[in-house]
Amino acid sequence: MYNTGITDNPLLLPFDTPYGVPPFDLIRDHHYKPALEEAMAIHKKEIDDITKNPNPPDFSNTVEALDKSGRLLHEVSAIFYNLLYAESNENLDRISEDLSPLLARHQDYIALNTELFARVRSVWDHTDKRTLSEEQWELLDKTYKSFTRNGALLSPSDKEKIRAINEELALLSLKFGQNVLGDSNEYRLVIDDESDLAGLPQDVVTAAAGVAESEGLAGKWVFTLQNPSVMPFLHYAENRMLRRQIWHAMQNKGNNGNACDNNQLAVKIANLRLERAKLLGYDSHAHYVLEEQMASTPEKVMELLDKLWKPAVNKAKKEAEELSKMISDEGGEFPLAPYDWRYLAEKQKKQQYDLDENELRPYFSLQNAVHGIFICAEKLYGLSFVARPDLPVYHPEVTVYEVREAMGTVTGILYMDFHPRKGKRSGAWMTSYRQQSTENGRRIIPLISIVCNFSRPASDAPSLLTLDEVNTLFHEFGHALHGLLSDVRYKSLAGTSVPTDFVELPSQIMENWATEPEVLGLYAHHYQTGQPMPGSLTEKIDKAAKYGQGFASTEYLAASLLDMAYHTITQPLTQSASAFEEHTLQSRHLIPEIIPRYRTTYFNHIFAWGYSAGYYSYIWSEVLDSDAYEAFKEKGIFDTDTATAFRKNILERGGSADPMELYRRFRGQDPAIHPLLIKRGLSGE
Repeated sequence: MYNTGITDNPLLLPFDTPYGVPPFDLIRDHHYKPALEEAMAIHKKEIDDITKNPNPPDFSNTVEALDKSGRLLHEVSAIFYNLLYAESNENLDRISEDLSPLLARHQDYIALNTELFARVRSVWDHTDKRTLSEEQWELLDKTYKSFTRNGALLSPSDKEKIRAINEELALLSLKFGQNVLGDSNEYRLVIDDESDLAGLPQDVVTAAAGVAESEGLAGKWVFTLQNPSVMPFLHYAENRMLRRQIWHAMQNKGNNGNACDNNQLAVKIANLRLERAKLLGYDSHAHYVLEEQMASTPEKVMELLDKLWKPAVNKAKKEAEELSKMISDEGGEFPLAPYDWRYLAEKQKKQQYDLDENELRPYFSLQNAVHGIFICAEKLYGLSFVARPDLPVYHPEVTVYEVREAMGTVTGILYMDFHPRKGKRSGAWMTSYRQQSTENGRRIIPLISIVCNFSRPASDAPSLLTLDEVNTLFHEFGHALHGLLSDVRYKSLAGTSVPTDFVELPSQIMENWATEPEVLGLYAHHYQTGQPMPGSLTEKIDKAAKYGQGFASTEYLAASLLDMAYHTITQPLTQSASAFEEHTLQSRHLIPEIIPRYRTTYFNHIFAWGYSAGYYSYIWSEVLDSDAYEAFKEKGIFDTDTATAFRKNILERGGSADPMELYRRFRGQDPAIHPLLIKRGLSGE
């Protein structure tokens, strides 16, 4: 595989495993840094070989060679960073801090390499588009633009400025995410009076007792800021003061004036991104980012957000009035507060639709829900999933599957990691350990992973999911299908290597199947009796589907607007993060009973991950998925021809063509916004 001369580091040896999966059982923390340093050195030599090639630059010896380079670095860094998010510890945190500037410097060695860019530019200047396939042209186009967008045309002095900014941003973003995790891990709500548990579902109480016992607090109950703990508490706990306490802790992550405070980091990151954008010739960071997205400009993003904001807030105001009336009707003498909303909404939903989320959970065992996504994949795409407990994993809770085509061919490997742990970041995501590619006519299968934070099994029951968690599972599985079914030539165009406002289409469209009555009948069976969910419950789910969309849409859009505000600044921020956030939300007349889904100091998507000036992507993609799902509803949700068209034009193509063109090939038309407005119950607002 690689002639590194190192024989005792499993990361630098050929992976002697089925399908070349990572040998997690052999990898130790101390292996990462030397492996990544060696991988960077090998990649650097590969780049130098391209630049020193005596033959005139052409597509094969320059652009294709560049795409093929760095395989070892991609593989080792994928393992390291996936575990940094899913199974971190102090050692990995320290290693990441050491490696962050080294990797940023290495990336800039490529992006700002004058000789390498000269070869790429020569290919760009002298290639007739008609001589290349669509995918080859896309690779050339993206390769050339990646150089120009990263500063290849800058003066030597400005390149040095870019290098310094990139190194600092890498460290700051890493620290931001570590701080959010640190603050989340630090908080505990300890309850020792059983009466304070009133209203909470028994499985939530049992889980809290389990956490308490594991922390030496037997006989008490501990609630944390992990979603399976904090969200049920906000939804069901009758004790208003305790709801207020845990809500304040949740909305102040990274904002406590301690070592994990993110206020200054957020401002520094935003200002450095602006400085970099200006050096590269853009008005703002958003202009820089959006140039390569479907939206293309901040103006188009704001046009969409503005279309949705007013009807969402109007609906939220009506919902707030109804909840305030509920308080009054029950004899309450307090105004509706953010920590009341979820609790009262659950009560109202039960009153209006006779729907109690706790009635649903026995039918949504994790095992059943996984069975549900597998059934959908089989009926839509002919896939089957075969457990491979023999393959190495990084934690005993991780399960692994071979993903097979109808004819038995293995199309990919899927890892699934479902429960919260101290070293795992919050939320849910799909990632890869190896992107799909094609070498010498042979398809290299992808290694894909889903990571979530679902409730753990109780002593007397399996993991029982909320409806929201079921939707999350279907969502991440949609991302996984995008990675698993990729069938392109070049790894840099494979799977989810697409604009962020297109990448959510495969995930969000998959959510539609989760609550279809036909699909619920296939997987939503009671974990004790095995009986399918009764029709009366599926009808309630359908009738309540648009309930609370004012709240859900407003909290999401508020976060999207906050993201855009930070990244459309054209002058450096001089005010504090809290003041900037408050001004942004007040200018939009956000009602005080709702806060953004993510406040500044724990907005990992935009400050630690890859969604800066991109959080709008979920709603942009929802326009696509709502319109695309109409095609399935027109012919049947498991219509083979429609599923094949979606697979061939969307899931398999990755980033090998313009995303809107791919969408038109599937749908035969541009997407319409009306299906989204209907889906969210905003069409009449």
